[in-house]
Amino acid sequence: MKKLFLSFLLCGGIGVSPAFSQTYEELSERAATATEQDSLTQAEGYIRQALKLEPANPHNALLFSNLGIIQQRRQQYEQALESYTLALNIAPRAVPVLLNRAALYLELGKEDLARIDYSLVLDMDKDNQEALLMRAYAHMQQRNYKSARADYEHLLKIVPQSYNGRLGLAMLEQKEKKYEAALSILNSMLAGKEVSSAVLTASQTAVLYTARAGIEKDMEHTDLAMVDLEEAIRLDSSQSEAYLMRGQLYLSQKKKELAKRDLEKAASLGIPQADVRELLLQCK
Repeated sequence: MKKLFLSFLLCGGIGVSPAFSQTYEELSERAATATEQDSLTQAEGYIRQALKLEPANPHNALLFSNLGIIQQRRQQYEQALESYTLALNIAPRAVPVLLNRAALYLELGKEDLARIDYSLVLDMDKDNQEALLMRAYAHMQQRNYKSARADYEHLLKIVPQSYNGRLGLAMLEQKEKKYEAALSILNSMLAGKEVSSAVLTASQTAVLYTARAGIEKDMEHTDLAMVDLEEAIRLDSSQSEAYLMRGQLYLSQKKKELAKRDLEKAASLGIPQADVRELLLQCK
């Protein structure tokens, strides 16, 4: 979950002194403007100038955090982690920075470290929705299904209509092979039985169809899975997972040309080559 560029002071006791030099403030403001305009190199330069100008300024927690966001957007992940950590050294209770660092840890596959940061957030705010959702995901990645369920259920007590919370719980039911329970959740979401504060987008609906197809595939209901994948792709032709799954199903049916087409499409939409290489070899 990407964070917007922070333009306000972080929580955790950081304040702005009226004695700040105008130059420091100007550099900070120019960095924010440059980031909003996607001029990331220029923004980084302004931040580094401000840090050099007043290295002991407590407001530097915000600058380090914003630097981390810039670096993360540029896929400079190790540098981003360092910047977030420097921000937290100054403001250890800054929830936005903890959430940013945790999300980056997840992106890097470091679920243990992500879980620690999300737990720190929840120690301060037990109902933080992002921390509950993403810690549940981290637990699920580590096959700690009991803890994942506890976080999803806590989240859904706070926000019963949470799209991501219900989808996550359905995926958890699938991982535990509780297929009927998983289908019940997705069927309710697709049927619109629950009152929701927002209408689902075509892309969100396509994700639900793809998720349901995955469960049907596990249950060996190939025909039903194919119907759902067709609908997912009709709703959103950028659904890489739908193409990948349909390619796998075509391959299982010995329809190698159709499988190859879908697998190549999935790769073009962002599925890692490592995930499709062996499947493509089977299409020859």
